[in-house]
Amino acid sequence: MLFEKPLYKLSPSKLNLLENCPRCFYLEVIKKISRPSLGFPSLPSGIDKMLKEHFDRFMEKEQLPPELTILKDEKVKLFNNKELLKKWRNTRTGIEFFDSENGILFHGAIDNILQKGNKLIVLDYKTKGFPVKENDHHSYQD
Repeated sequence: MLFEKPLYKLSPSKLNLLENCPRCFYLEVIKKISRPSLGFPSLPSGIDKMLKEHFDRFMEKEQLPPELTILKDEKVKLFNNKELLKKWRNTRTGIEFFDSENGILFHGAIDNILQKGNKLIVLDYKTKGFPVKENDHHSYQD
């Protein structure tokens, strides 16, 4: 059976919720009972905005920012389709994939993209305010 409309809409944070607390996931996604929100701290979102503006200035000049010069021999560049980047960065529109066999819409927003030939590589800025742990990458694989 193929679904025409999504039964569920899942983001990376929802997939992390499933892994960390299946009961919370069930209540939020299936029963539509959301967990109380603590709000989003303004400092990380301000830093996120500044990083996007910083990277965009280098994209306009068709250069890699100093933070990425280690990749200069990899033949990568910053993705330069501004309209698509604006859409994909928006948490309401983002990037989506609809799995019609299972009725699941996967979606998420990105911070930036590198391009290597016809391949796209997602960049995700981390502004957690504390040192990276050895297994932090696991929660970003989804």
